[in-house]
Amino acid sequence: MPEGKIKIKLVRSPICTPETHKRIVRSLGLRKLNQVVVRPDNPGFRGMVARVPHLLKIVESCP
Repeated sequence: MPEGKIKIKLVRSPICTPETHKRIVRSLGLRKLNQVVVRPDNPGFRGMVARVPHLLKIVESCP
């Protein structure tokens, strides 16, 4: 079964967050505010986004 893609956007700064939240944001490939990255839509990436929902936003799912 082929997996789709999701667009993830960094909407808040991780400066005053715990170190684990900063690592999650960096491992997703996000460095700047309002930066959007496209990642595979699988449980691993969905779980990473679920750990820091106050910092990230899923923009849209790609086919």
